[in-house]
Amino acid sequence: MELVLAMDLRRNLVVHGKSGLRATYKPLDWGLSPTAEPVRFVQAIAPKFLYIADLDRIEGTGAHDAIIRMCAGLTECCYVDRGIRSPADYLSGPHIKNIVGTETGGAELSRYRRGYLSVDVKDGKVIPSGASPESVLRAARSLAFEGCILLNLGFVGTEHGFGSGSRPILEAWRSAYDGKLLYGGGVATVADLEVIRDAGFDGAIIATALHKGAVPAEWIRKGCMC
Repeated sequence: MELVLAMDLRRNLVVHGKSGLRATYKPLDWGLSPTAEPVRFVQAIAPKFLYIADLDRIEGTGAHDAIIRMCAGLTECCYVDRGIRSPADYLSGPHIKNIVGTETGGAELSRYRRGYLSVDVKDGKVIPSGASPESVLRAARSLAFEGCILLNLGFVGTEHGFGSGSRPILEAWRSAYDGKLLYGGGVATVADLEVIRDAGFDGAIIATALHKGAVPAEWIRKGCMC
């Protein structure tokens, strides 16, 4: 299973997110990197796969395009959510895989012909439509995306973990979509990664568990559970 490092950007710094409450995000001045400056942050951790959320552009207050391109150049693959609102918003550059989020991408997802669809979930419902994750993933089967990401925003940064009841939910999401599917949000331990893997997901996006030492740094550098 692919392991992807998550990195949120705000005002030219890496910030630590929790529960999708973006107003509370603060610079990530602890963890594996000695700095919250994005390029040096990526150099310090050296992930094989990277996920970047440009919070300023998602919220319409700015952009980090040059920084994103530099960070992507240090990886094998960089998934980028920069609040795409139309096909004209795709960011070009080596190693970049654009993400269209349900939060910002609009209702007409068929107009997007490439990249990944992020099914953004809070309180069990896809935002902003309120649809079930399964229904959105099933609909994505007929779209042109290269894959999907199930992003459980309410769990991001919480180390929520996965209890005994999580496996059936993950399996239901997995069975709804037949393409490449990544999961992000709430991973706390290696055991959580095993649950995600055993449910059939192709990858997991992690941050807090890595910075707190619950997941080996070498795994993020190799890009897999090793």
